[in-house]
Amino acid sequence: MATRQLLALSPEIEDALRRREFSSLRDALAGWDPKDIADLIQGLGAEDQAVIFRILPRELAADAFEYLTPEMQESLIKGLAREEVAAILNEMAPDERTRLLEEMPATATKQLLALLTPEERNVAVRLLGYPEDSIGRLMTPDYLAVRADWTVQRVLDHIRAHGRDSETLNVIYVVDERGRLVDDLRIRQLLLAPPEARIAHISDGKFASLRASDDQESAIAVFRAYDRVALPVTDSDGILLGIVTVDDVLDVAAEEATEDIQKIGGTEALDEPYMATTLGSLAKKRAKWLVVLFVGEMLTASAMGWFEEEIARAVVLALFVPLIISSGGNSGSQAATLVIRAMALGEVTLRDWWKVIRREFQCGLLLGAILGAIGLLQVAAWQGVFDLYGPHWALVGLTVAAALVGVVLWGTLVGSMLPFVLRSVGFDPAVSSAPFVATLVDVTGLVIYFTVALLLLRGTLL
Repeated sequence: MATRQLLALSPEIEDALRRREFSSLRDALAGWDPKDIADLIQGLGAEDQAVIFRILPRELAADAFEYLTPEMQESLIKGLAREEVAAILNEMAPDERTRLLEEMPATATKQLLALLTPEERNVAVRLLGYPEDSIGRLMTPDYLAVRADWTVQRVLDHIRAHGRDSETLNVIYVVDERGRLVDDLRIRQLLLAPPEARIAHISDGKFASLRASDDQESAIAVFRAYDRVALPVTDSDGILLGIVTVDDVLDVAAEEATEDIQKIGGTEALDEPYMATTLGSLAKKRAKWLVVLFVGEMLTASAMGWFEEEIARAVVLALFVPLIISSGGNSGSQAATLVIRAMALGEVTLRDWWKVIRREFQCGLLLGAILGAIGLLQVAAWQGVFDLYGPHWALVGLTVAAALVGVVLWGTLVGSMLPFVLRSVGFDPAVSSAPFVATLVDVTGLVIYFTVALLLLRGTLL
């Protein structure tokens, strides 16, 4: 619900905030969802934001704080007293606190770490010690673990005693005497099992897990494959370290998708939201690729110069240059986009390159034949109506049709294979963006077009 709508529906909050009636304000907000409180806060001035946080119960303030943007969190921290900041940081979920500390300057991070309790500081330092963009940065140590020799009744009693501090209760983790993960159990299995049954008797030893050192992006495919709300995180020896919940992975998926879309559009990925990115940074991110593409298009002009004599003798060929190169670029961009997305979803791996090239070869021939047929019909139609192409119009039409088949096929193959090449040498396939593929195919498309023209029009127009 939008902030203005919340305020409109809550005139008592506006009045209490204006009059600084803190008791009434606390009562009015007590039943609110943390997300709605965060929306309300983001529409207020800095002074009123601090007021809201000071009167909220500590746990509710920490929950609402997690929904604020990093920029808003940093701004709010500056307006609160050290004791208030310490209370919020100590109540925050470890993974959300790690995300906040990552966004802060190094000196500010050191100061904030000093505000944590020794126990929370150990957790924060351990999570920050993992490589950036690793699973370890996402995980939280707030989970419930039980032993295989426990009874179901003992596990349920353990959940009642300690479940309040767990990030999720949907899954309970089974560990051995060394802390090594041996199974995970859905809460449904425990509720339906006899109270006297041993955990070992209802376990099957089948579970999915993540490594703390793995890249965050790898978690997306695992969550999708196993349809879980949380997954355990282990070290290289299988020791259970924490869990990652699906809400954190959804944030990673959104960030990765945004980054890929920006790269496919022919720009470097932005480090901040679009509206928060400075003009200089925005121009810098876009200029690099624009310069590369501009230089590439200069090669297109050079290619035109190589065939200057042929163009002078058969000016009609120049009429179809935009048609030819745009068709090749478009087909290449389509293929690149489809393959990049398939790679991101795990549908295609490097080992599938031969399958992809076979499919795209057939598809490129079919698409080229369709466009070639349309091009031939267009030449015939325009010749019949406007008499544009002279006595050799049929050969011109065949040249255009054959060139379209070749250029579209070539564009499709280049667009589909370039992501594989980039992935094999360790680069992000998304950098084989649609504009880059189009520019590459533009140059080679001209060579194909005029080569076909030389073969079919020799002795007539050429």
